[in-house]
This record gives sequence, C-alpha cells and structure tokens, in this order.
Amino acid sequence: MADVAAAAGVSGQTVSRVVNGSPRVDPDTRARIETAMAELGYRPHRAARALRTGRSGTIGVIVATLSTVGNSRMLEAVASAAAQRELAVTLIALADRADVAAAFDRLHDLGVDGAIVLNEATAIAEGVAPPAGLALVAVDSPGGAFATVQSDHAGGAEAATRRLRDAGRRAVAHVAGPAGSYAAAERERGWRVAHDGAPAPEPVRGDWGAASGYAVGVALAADADVDAVFAANDQMALGVLRALAEAGRDDVAVIGFDDVADAADYRPPLTTVRQDFAALGEAAVAALAATLDGAPATRTVVPTILIARASG
Repeated sequence: MADVAAAAGVSGQTVSRVVNGSPRVDPDTRARIETAMAELGYRPHRAARALRTGRSGTIGVIVATLSTVGNSRMLEAVASAAAQRELAVTLIALADRADVAAAFDRLHDLGVDGAIVLNEATAIAEGVAPPAGLALVAVDSPGGAFATVQSDHAGGAEAATRRLRDAGRRAVAHVAGPAGSYAAAERERGWRVAHDGAPAPEPVRGDWGAASGYAVGVALAADADVDAVFAANDQMALGVLRALAEAGRDDVAVIGFDDVADAADYRPPLTTVRQDFAALGEAAVAALAATLDGAPATRTVVPTILIARASG
C-alpha cells in the first residue's frame, strides 16, 4: 500500500479509502490510485483486512440439496449478489438432514461473517441455535430470531389458480411439494385461498421432481372430473404434461411455478409463476449485510408474476 501511495503521489490513508470503497475520494485521485495498483500488481491482503475490520469478506451458504431447480438458481443468485459486493462464498451441502448444527459449527470455525440458509434447509435449521456471533438469514422460512427472505409463494399460487377458475375450470387439482417445505406449504395455501371457500380436491404430493409429477399425473389423467392442474413447480408440471399427453387428455390445463429456463419450450409451452431469483439473492445478501451492521431482523417478500403461455 505504501508503494501504491508513493507511485500515485498520495497518502497511505487515501489509498486505504480507495481499497475499502469509500466515496470520499476525488475521482481523478481514485483513477490515479487504481492505475498505480494495476501497474504494481497490488491486491488487498484479505487476512490483514480481516484483522483490521473484524470481517473476513466471506459468507456461508447452507443448502439441503442442489438437485432442484429452485435451490440451484437460488445459490447462483446469492453467489452473484455476493460477488457484486466482493464477497466470497463457502458452500455447505447437508449430507445428513440432521447435520445442520455441525454445518453451523463448521462455518463458524471457518470464520465466515455470516450465513444464508436456503429453502428446505431452513426447516432443518429451526430450533438449532447457531454459534454465538454467527449472523443468519433464512430463505423461505416462517420467521424467527433472524432475518428472512422469500418469494410471494402464496400470492403467485393464488394468481395461478384464479386464472384457471376464471377460465371456467372448477376441478383444479394441486400437485403439492414435499411435506416440511415452507414454499410448498405457502403455494398450497394460495391454491386453497383461490377457491374462495368452495370445496377443493385433496392435494396430491410430489417431491419436486418430474418423475413424481408423472406418477401423480397418471392418476389425475384417469380422473374425468379433473380439468386443470396447478403444480407447485415446473419440474412436476413437466411430468404431469407427459402423463396427460400419453392419456390423450388435451382438455386439461396445467400451470407450474418457477418459470425455469425451458418452460417456454415445454409441449405445450408452460404457463407458470415466475420467481425473481436475482432479486431474492440480492435481498438475502443485503439482509445479511444489514444484520452484520446491527440492524434488527427483517422480513422481505419478493413479488412473483404469472407468465401466461399455452398450457393454461
């Protein structure tokens, strides 16, 4: 840093301000310092910065599985938002669903500044006290002592179901996500609300995968009363569409949830509820940063939007 200061003709304190992103530096001076840093190959020393600031510049992410589209896209969004803040990410995937306490301890030992717990892992984390000093943010959680971030699952599911009912379809079956999933429970709640007190068929449960959607879809296709299906995610909707096609049931409307990258290429193109994963990732990282700065726990709900296509 002293070499950079000498090359740029400024004080070491001014170089420090540039390194730490302070706005209190004249633009011309900042440009001169950044040029000197590039020419000298200067890189901030993370360990030294951690000793000075008490922050490691690393956050942890805990996830139960990466096999679902929602989890993988959420991880990608968090990593992108962290990179924008020049934060590194340490990932722990739970080998054992009861091993969340060990995951907390591991992250604490690694010296991360805080951790974000994703989706299904939040249910596992409930009732497990993190080590003192480990700040937490939960994605898709009913709440607690820490900040939470979620999509408007119930609102999106209600909008999807109302679209089907407003089109005159009354027997709107629901392929629900797995028991214990907060997102699945909220989507089921929105589906029920959209019935406005009218009787609703008993939901059938899948595991987020297309194969489970297909298995459920075979039974739904055999039920002549079913004229519409709201699936709790696009992968299960894909399985349902296959089962309906094989049974020749082109009279059944189908809506999914997530708006995966290939949803527009399903046959037929899938009407679905879009989650804004980029906004979710940014909100989760921002909430963790605020928690580290001493802000009280907050609850952030990111809007969803219904994407109309040919399937429903």
